[in-house]
Amino acid sequence: MAGGASASGAAGNAVRIVVAGDAKTGKSSLIVTAAAENFPTNVPPVLPPTRLPEDLYPDRVPVTIIDTSSSPENRGKLVEELTRADAVVLTYACDRPETLDRLSTYWLPELRRLEVKVPVIVVGCMLDKRGDQQPVSLEQVMSPIMQQFREIETCIECSALNHIQIPEVFYYAQKAVLHPTAPLFDQEQQVLKPRCVRALKRIFILCDHDRDGALSDAELNDFQVKCFNAPLQPSEIVGVKRVVQEKLPEGVDDRGLTLTGFLFLHALFIEKGRLETTWTVLRKFGYNNEIRLRDDQLPPPIKRYPDQDGALRSAELEDLFSTAPENPWNEAPYVEAAQKTALGGLSLDGFLSLWALMTLLDPIRSVETLIYIGYGGDPSSAIRITRRRRVDRKKQQTDRTVYQCFVFGPKESGKSALLNSFIGRPFPEEYVSTTRDRYAVNVIDQPAGVKKTLVLREIPEEGVKELLSKKDALAACDVAVFVHDSSREPSWEKATEMLVDVASQGEATGYEVSQDMGIEAPIPLSTKLGDFSNIFQRIVRAAEHPHLSIPETSAGKSRKQYHRLINRSLVFISVGAAVAIVGLAAYRVYATRRNSSS
Repeated sequence: MAGGASASGAAGNAVRIVVAGDAKTGKSSLIVTAAAENFPTNVPPVLPPTRLPEDLYPDRVPVTIIDTSSSPENRGKLVEELTRADAVVLTYACDRPETLDRLSTYWLPELRRLEVKVPVIVVGCMLDKRGDQQPVSLEQVMSPIMQQFREIETCIECSALNHIQIPEVFYYAQKAVLHPTAPLFDQEQQVLKPRCVRALKRIFILCDHDRDGALSDAELNDFQVKCFNAPLQPSEIVGVKRVVQEKLPEGVDDRGLTLTGFLFLHALFIEKGRLETTWTVLRKFGYNNEIRLRDDQLPPPIKRYPDQDGALRSAELEDLFSTAPENPWNEAPYVEAAQKTALGGLSLDGFLSLWALMTLLDPIRSVETLIYIGYGGDPSSAIRITRRRRVDRKKQQTDRTVYQCFVFGPKESGKSALLNSFIGRPFPEEYVSTTRDRYAVNVIDQPAGVKKTLVLREIPEEGVKELLSKKDALAACDVAVFVHDSSREPSWEKATEMLVDVASQGEATGYEVSQDMGIEAPIPLSTKLGDFSNIFQRIVRAAEHPHLSIPETSAGKSRKQYHRLINRSLVFISVGAAVAIVGLAAYRVYATRRNSSS
């Protein structure tokens, strides 16, 4: 695998390189010689921005070089330029060791203090002045500094006077921007980074057309043509596999190059400084500089699952998401949001419920993840955007299948217990206060075999004021539930206050409806005794009939001539106007993979 790099998806339309360092370390002479290919006799204190010819380097990406002054009076300008840099070249004078020391005692720490997180190229200038009487090994001198400051991509020495390695300085700087090391390789551990491994694994699966776990000679050649627009000669394929087999015997088997060998090859390219090869592969398959997928459509990979027990366990979920940058369901709010089977896995309903929750909260990431795991259809077909809830209320019906219910209530009123019971968790013996929003999601069976997905969002008491301070706080809410402890009068009163606050917010922001409708009386239930009074089905029914159970405050009655006042605590009310989103597409991938192993 070899070929020229592509700057596609790289840093903007041009690379901005800032040259900094102590006074009289050769900054300006370095820039002039690179641009004019002649050593200058007279150099101004600070050069204006200098643009290198676009065809100077293979990537044909314009390079603009910014000269700087290290004088105290120009510090403001220096800081401004450093913070705008795509890469920084730090210079020292080869015949003045104190300027080299200043890199680690001042310049590199200063870049960190300014939070300049870009590649750094360390350049020793005036190599001609050091002479043979001062022999020194660049690796020996720079190794300790590079160990301490991992942001250093390359160290190089040059001479503007003798035209030694001048173009190389800015080539390495440009290359560090277009083909950065940091997203790909952990230099401390000397291994590929997890996100890079996941991306390359996905690419390998996509290229393994016969899905036998190895890239045959034909598949390897197809990969080469796709990425580098040139085929591999048979002798080159033999050579690639020989290199892998000599270093890693399990990297090649009788079927071809294995995934282990494929990953080893890329680690080898990176270690040898050929990052452009790996970046070209990643960009050809739609990845950006953060190794996240762009909006490309790719054919699905097929993987096998070790069991057929009707549930996905942790290891199987990790396998499912192994080609995504990370397992999204290991993060809040998804990690504890769905019901588990007796064996600790996710049932089909739990699997689909989590997809519905992720699509509701982060639709872009949901679609991205579908593409990562190999959904082969049109991603837009996996999402259905419904009409506004306000239209639903006017038409007195809705065709949405995913509903979100906000759960309000004072502390120790049973909000968390309600969510726990919804996803089959036991009643907790000890009270633990919820300090941030929490979600629970499950499928609700309706008459005639219809299934609806209900998302419960618990709002901590201390979070209500912050939530309602946002104009669109209720936009994503279909139903609001107000929970109180029936044995404690203050709990009832607090729940009533919250109801009024929420209803007032709905009236003020337009996320409500003017209807002469009654309000249901409080619904008694006990999560400890398992007596739920069919509460979850009743919540769904309220969401299905968005024109009912809308609360009115006295201010709302006066303003809109409502016919009723709120004078008691409610259990659920309909509010909000936004989009509801469904996500069954992931199941298609899941089912395809399960069927493939049958």
